[in-house]
Amino acid sequence: MTSFESSVKTIPASVEQVFRKLSDFSNLERLRDKIPEDKVKKFSCDTNNCSFSINGIGNIAIRIVEREPNKTIKLETVESPIPFYLWVQLLPTPDGNAAMKITLRAELNPFIKGMISPQLQEGVNKLAEVISFMSFD
Repeated sequence: MTSFESSVKTIPASVEQVFRKLSDFSNLERLRDKIPEDKVKKFSCDTNNCSFSINGIGNIAIRIVEREPNKTIKLETVESPIPFYLWVQLLPTPDGNAAMKITLRAELNPFIKGMISPQLQEGVNKLAEVISFMSFD
């Protein structure tokens, strides 16, 4: 397995607020209008599952497999060209905000690893950045 980690992001909300929103995929529905339709199609989600199709990559379906309240959310692929696991880790900061780090572990053969590692690292960083700017009211 190859691991990709985001930098730690500080989110101006409590770990409880962040966990509550991120641990339920149905909260992604309100972001649907921000998803570029020319790149992502067939987007659907419910509490535990999210699926979509990305042009040039294919269908991806992920599900939440474990929730540790206010600490960790673990996800895995159900359908994907590359199997992967994703962890969202949360910690409270001294000022009451949430610190978050995302880790992605993917099963990559050496040939594929050289080709897509930079994109996976960039994707993990962008995901963490997008989450850090979400509203957690």
